[in-house]
Amino acid sequence: MQASTATPQTGARAWEPWFQLACGIVCMAMIANLQYGWTLFVDPIDAKHQWGRAAIQLAFTLFVLTETWLVPIEAWFVDRYGPRVVILFGGVTIALAWTVNSYATSLPLLYLGSVLGGIGSGAVYGTCVGNALKWFPYRRGLAAGATAAGFGAGAALTVVPIAAMIATRGYEAAFFWFGLGQGAIVCLMSMFLYAPKFKIAAPKKASKLPQSKVDFKPAQTISKPVFWLLYLMFVMVASGGLMAAAQIGPIAHDLGVADVPVNLIGLQAAALTLAISLDRIFDGFGRPLFGYVSDRIGRENTMFIAFGTAAAALLMLVYHGSNPLVFVLATACFFGVFGEIYSLFPATAGDTFGSKFAATNAGMLYTAKGTAALLVPLASIVAAKYGWYAVFAIAVGLNATAAFLAIFVLKPLRGRFIARTAIEAESMTAAPAGRESHAH
Repeated sequence: MQASTATPQTGARAWEPWFQLACGIVCMAMIANLQYGWTLFVDPIDAKHQWGRAAIQLAFTLFVLTETWLVPIEAWFVDRYGPRVVILFGGVTIALAWTVNSYATSLPLLYLGSVLGGIGSGAVYGTCVGNALKWFPYRRGLAAGATAAGFGAGAALTVVPIAAMIATRGYEAAFFWFGLGQGAIVCLMSMFLYAPKFKIAAPKKASKLPQSKVDFKPAQTISKPVFWLLYLMFVMVASGGLMAAAQIGPIAHDLGVADVPVNLIGLQAAALTLAISLDRIFDGFGRPLFGYVSDRIGRENTMFIAFGTAAAALLMLVYHGSNPLVFVLATACFFGVFGEIYSLFPATAGDTFGSKFAATNAGMLYTAKGTAALLVPLASIVAAKYGWYAVFAIAVGLNATAAFLAIFVLKPLRGRFIARTAIEAESMTAAPAGRESHAH
C-alpha cells in the first residue's frame, strides 16, 4: 500500500480546534523575537566586543538556515509522537539559546546561541503550523495564516520592552530575561497542545476546495512533480521578499528617501521609519487575510492575485522608487502580499498531500525559505554593479512568473493529481470488500 487513507471517524468538540490554534499563536509570538528582534542587539554587541557587523550578522544567517532546514526533521517527530514533546523541546532550546547569547564573549559562542535558537524556533514554527493544518482541514488557509501572523505579532508587542531593557540594563540582561520568559511560556503552552484524535467533521459551510483523499508519506511527497513546482514557486517569491526585508535600509538610503519626511493620513515620519512600521503591520495582516481568501476562491487564484500585486508594487519601485511617498506605499503594498506565502503554501501542501503527515510535508516545503535566504546576498552584488532598480526588475520577473505558473501550470497539475488520489482511495477501500465477498 502506497499511502494510508484517513479514518472516517469524527469526534472533536467545537472549541478544540480554536483552542489549539490559540495555543499555537501564543507559541509563535514567543519565538518572533529570535528573528525580528535580532536587529536591536547587533549594534550593542558590536559596541562592546568590536567584532564588526558582518561577523555578528553571520549569526543571523546561521539562525535562518537552522530554523528552516531542520523543520522537516522536527516535524517528523510531530507526526510520529505528537506536538507536545516537540514544543517542549523548542521552549527549552530557545531559552538556552538566548542564555548562551547573554554570556557569549566570543563569536563561536554567539554562533552556537544562534544555531540553538534556529533549532528551537524551527521546532515551534513547524509544529504550530503543522498542527493548525491538521485541526483545520477545511480552513487551512485561515489557520496557517493566523498561526504565521503570530510570528510577527510577538515582535510588535515586545520590541519596545526589549529596547528599553537594552538601554537601561544592557543587551545581556535582555537576552537572559526575555530568553527565559519566552521559553517558559512556550513550555507552558506545550502542556495544552495535542493532535486531533479523530478526523475533523466538515462544518456546515465547508470549503469546496479540492483535497487529496490519500495521506502521502514524506518520502512519497518529495517524489511528486507537484511538490517541486510548489518548492520552485516558494523560492521565487520568498527570495524577493527576504531581499527587501534584509536590505530595506540600504535601499532607502541609496534611493535618497530614507530621511525624507512623509505625511500619510496624519502619520508623519521619515520615509524609512514609516515604511518599516507599515511593512510589519501589512505583513502580519496579510497572512490570515489571504489565507481566508484562499479558503474561499482557491489557492492558485489567490496566488495569482498576490504574486501579481507584488510584481506591480515592485514595478512602481522601479519607475518611482525615488519618490518617498511612493516608496512607503509600494513597500507596504509589497509586504502586504508577501507574508501570504507562509499561509498559502502550507495550506496548499495540506490540501495536496493530506493531513496525517501535514507537519512534515509542510516542513519540507518551508525549507524553501532557507534556500531563498541563500540567494539574498546576490541582491547586494547585483545592486553594487547595476543598482537597486535592476534587483527590483529581477524580483518583478520572479513574482510575475510565479503568478502565471500558479494559474497555468500548478492549477491543472494539482487538479489532475488530486483526481488520481480519489481513484486510488476508492481502489484501497474496494480491495478489502472484494476479498470479503470472495471469502464468502
